[in-house]
Amino acid sequence: MTSAALRRGAWKLLEMVTTPVLPSDYLDLVSPLRTGADLRGRIEAVHPETGDAVTVVIRPGRGWRGHTAGQYLRIGVDVDGVRLWRAYSLTSPTNRRDGRVTITVKAIPDGKVSNYLVRRAKPGTLVQLDQATGDFVLPDARPAKVLYLTAGSGITPVMGMLRDTGFDDVVMIHCAPRPQDVIFRDELHDLVAEKKLRLTEVHTDTDGVLDIARLDELVPDWAERETWACGPAGLLDAAQEHWSAHGVRERLHTERFRPSIVVPGDGGAVTFSTTGKTVSADGATPLLDIGEEAGVLMPSGCRMGICFGCVTPLKAGAVRDLRTGGITEAEPGVLIQTCVSAAAGACDIER
Repeated sequence: MTSAALRRGAWKLLEMVTTPVLPSDYLDLVSPLRTGADLRGRIEAVHPETGDAVTVVIRPGRGWRGHTAGQYLRIGVDVDGVRLWRAYSLTSPTNRRDGRVTITVKAIPDGKVSNYLVRRAKPGTLVQLDQATGDFVLPDARPAKVLYLTAGSGITPVMGMLRDTGFDDVVMIHCAPRPQDVIFRDELHDLVAEKKLRLTEVHTDTDGVLDIARLDELVPDWAERETWACGPAGLLDAAQEHWSAHGVRERLHTERFRPSIVVPGDGGAVTFSTTGKTVSADGATPLLDIGEEAGVLMPSGCRMGICFGCVTPLKAGAVRDLRTGGITEAEPGVLIQTCVSAAAGACDIER
């Protein structure tokens, strides 16, 4: 008998002895960041940035595949016994020597995850991770002249870019209520002192909301620059209109905040956007069953959450994992298993 066959036999024997808990469950307790485990991370430090923002240093597990500057990751944390997922931009450089990654989080009113990470997260806490994703990134061929237009925590993906790549000609316009609300302010001013950045701060409490028409004054050559903009919808809507009106829309790259806070409930109206059907659902019936009963063509396989044959995009709202109670909210690119997910309030499924 080969050594591989012996290992497989020993593993099956362990599964029989430890049932219903699997050997991998014990390994997760001893080595949660090991290769082959669900992707996790360990919080190693929490550094204050402003009165309501922190940078969280995370050691990712061995399955982490790295990231590109400007991307975000989804992080799952257990808050009051419920696993909740949120997406945050990565603010660490891609070549950080110790292999750690950072996210910078600003607490928002009624934000369960953001307030947990800012006020309660401690070193040693284990969190769930997804691989980095997102297309708000720099091109391989770096532009000669760059403009960053940001507001509030919209500075976070841009900070990842600034830390990762040097440019000859970089201008930033950043909006925040007051000077003390500018995340990374000391580091930004260090870059200014080193002549690596030209920075304009707009303090909205005293200066008011940025008038996009002021770009001609603040950055006279703005139309010649490749621009990355991130912030609230009002800023980005104004920027898109301005760039389009001047015939340079292709030079503007935007990343939008999540438009609203989702308050998970117990059941709700489920919209199947492809077919245009909307039905009422309770909080205990799998969305796969809900769709089939409504006459929607729903892909499926094992119906147990194992084969991923039922995976479907979640376009809006939130769903609850019937196995763990974890809440998944709609974000760009988020997929759910409809056979083990139920409506947690109104939601839109792409079927």
